Amino acid sequence: MQGVGFRPFVYRIAIKNKLTGWVQNTNENVLIRVTGNETDIALFLDSLQREAPPASMIEKVAFVATEPETFIGFSILHSHNVSEDITEISPDIAVCSACLEDITREGSRIDYSFVNCTNCGPRFTIIRDLPYDRDKTTMQPFNMCPDCREEYETITDRRFHAQPTACGSCGPHYELHIAGNPTNKGIREIIGQVSAIIDNGGLVLMKGLGGMHAACDALNDTAVAKLREVKNREGKPFAVMFRDTGSLLEYVTMTKKEEQSLLSWRRPIVLLNTGSGTARKVSCNVNAGLSLLGVMLPYLPFHHQLFRHLKTPAIVMTSGNFSSEPILTENQVALDQFTQHMEAIVLHNRDIYNRTDDSVVRIIDGKERIMRRSRGYVPAPVRTTMNSDGILAFGAELTNCFCVGKGKKAFLSQHIGDLQSLETTLFYEQTIDRFLQLFRVKPALLAVDMHPDYISTKTARKFPGVPLVIVQHHHAHIASCMAEHGLDEKVIGVALDGTGYGDDGHIWGGEFFVCDLVDYKRITHFDYLPLPGGDLAAEEPWRMAVSYLYRVFGNEFRKLDLPIFRETDPEKIEIVVRMIDRNINCPLTSGAGRLFDAVASLLGLCQTATFQAEGPMRLESMVLPDCHESYPFNTGPVIRFDNTIRGIVHDLSLNTDVKIIASKFHNTIISAIFESVNAIRNREGISRVVLSGGVFQNKYLFEGIIARLRKNLYNVYAHAVIPTNDGGVSLGQLAVASKRRENKCV
Repeated sequence: MQGVGFRPFVYRIAIKNKLTGWVQNTNENVLIRVTGNETDIALFLDSLQREAPPASMIEKVAFVATEPETFIGFSILHSHNVSEDITEISPDIAVCSACLEDITREGSRIDYSFVNCTNCGPRFTIIRDLPYDRDKTTMQPFNMCPDCREEYETITDRRFHAQPTACGSCGPHYELHIAGNPTNKGIREIIGQVSAIIDNGGLVLMKGLGGMHAACDALNDTAVAKLREVKNREGKPFAVMFRDTGSLLEYVTMTKKEEQSLLSWRRPIVLLNTGSGTARKVSCNVNAGLSLLGVMLPYLPFHHQLFRHLKTPAIVMTSGNFSSEPILTENQVALDQFTQHMEAIVLHNRDIYNRTDDSVVRIIDGKERIMRRSRGYVPAPVRTTMNSDGILAFGAELTNCFCVGKGKKAFLSQHIGDLQSLETTLFYEQTIDRFLQLFRVKPALLAVDMHPDYISTKTARKFPGVPLVIVQHHHAHIASCMAEHGLDEKVIGVALDGTGYGDDGHIWGGEFFVCDLVDYKRITHFDYLPLPGGDLAAEEPWRMAVSYLYRVFGNEFRKLDLPIFRETDPEKIEIVVRMIDRNINCPLTSGAGRLFDAVASLLGLCQTATFQAEGPMRLESMVLPDCHESYPFNTGPVIRFDNTIRGIVHDLSLNTDVKIIASKFHNTIISAIFESVNAIRNREGISRVVLSGGVFQNKYLFEGIIARLRKNLYNVYAHAVIPTNDGGVSLGQLAVASKRRENKCV
């Protein structure tokens, strides 16, 4: 409730209901004492939850009757620490409608691009330390003018104790740079020039809330292609910001639940379908021809101001960085790196202390499920049933987030990214230090992935003398979902992803466990297959297709008439065969993601991936929801898909529609999961099933297996508030470490 105007809200509804007493923030909760008649108190309690500030998160309201006490009026008491716990910090909040109205009114905030109040504005991105006071934020250099000070100190004002409070007279401001030189322009001129550049096909770099954004007209093929070239981002889809929900409905389809996420105060990127019923299309360069488009709405005053001038209804809004590097936050670095690539750079003079990318969600099975957890969600904790105090979990190598424990709260970091560049690794280490300081955590126990060569695992060695818990990657996946749902018992765990180091030294990724938070037993798994070239196979799906074809058909596979042979150099295929024969750089993998890669290659959808999981994403985009056919497979100690591959090759020889083949393949995986889980329940008597891993980002697969399991009376648990991909692994590491510590296993 910190930083969301909760105490002034309580004050207002207490006065409204003729109550006396007080409200006080502690570092654990909010305490309220009220005196009045029963009817007025009942109305107050109802308003407390029904009218609470949008960004407040009320876990529960507990109240007791006390002896009457006489108060003079209602007051807000000073904050008070009652334990070693810390007050939670609000995530950043999209600008509210009241502040947007202020921009249009005459006065000190007309056209002011940094308008905010207790209901909206920057929080996490500007905070340096606790308590959340102005002098501990990046607003410290900006001294409030008398008018802002009066609002800040007036209890009934909606800017009461809003730490970023400012106006055009005393707050931060934007500056436009053309060809590396600052221009002496006011905000109206800046907005006018930037919108003209975008409408005419130019590129603009803009400093936002948690970092820089690169922008261009999302309807302009040439502009989008140029932006790809600048960012060195060949195929990965771009996110698009639309003017409003009315304009985006011409380009995507949207359910009520998807609209709620789009319009929420968090303002995430929401993955929406580019349905056949839509009238218009964004540039084909935006989303690589996929059936999904990442869509968001304006969340800063500057965004709203810009769209009032733009002719285009949609702009690409992608992170301001080069591929594989973290989003930029520093003005001079942005100028040094992007001046030669951009027609304009728009900067402001308020520092970003905690960089954050835009968050990404998708509505699956009627719920908002987070794919990338960052702006708007971090640093809100995950509340758990375990004591994780002093535990630091380092996360995975790809899609990294780390996690720190404070009491029964788990604080996951913002999205860090892939730890495969020096810049990202430095960002990772810096953010770990900041979280430890911000949440007053002194590491007493470390939790890391089993893979000895992960950067995340190596980083733990920089904390000498602190005990270390090693957690298998897929056990961490299942444990993360258990922690999210407060489970602490034996479950059937299904972990499907691309890569994770197994305790037999092989690469896992299609795993079926019986496990709890302490340990796991691997019951069955997708069958091992050679992974020609190791990590390179994830970038070149045709390698896994060759691996499957060679095993299933032997040397006869060369006689098959398949897209892979028309789209791949024959000599490269022969090299892969020789690698498999001689076991040269061919580790064994059970990764479900690699099976999806192989099928995407067989269908001619993706031979070389231009972004992570391109093959599986293209495969999902082909699915026909009304197709219920499937292919044969074999379950048991291992799950074999040799007959599935035979069936796919046979269908291809008959020129069967690729969409039908993709649908049958998805149905096959759903059946394989269900039959394997059913066999485990029959043997173990367990009906709780936990699903985790990046493969479950696939909406059709996820909803299909969930429906089938529920129909057969399973209790099914899956991720919602943390990512099912590797971005949630650190929570699982933390949960395992906590339970092992409790059981004195460390």
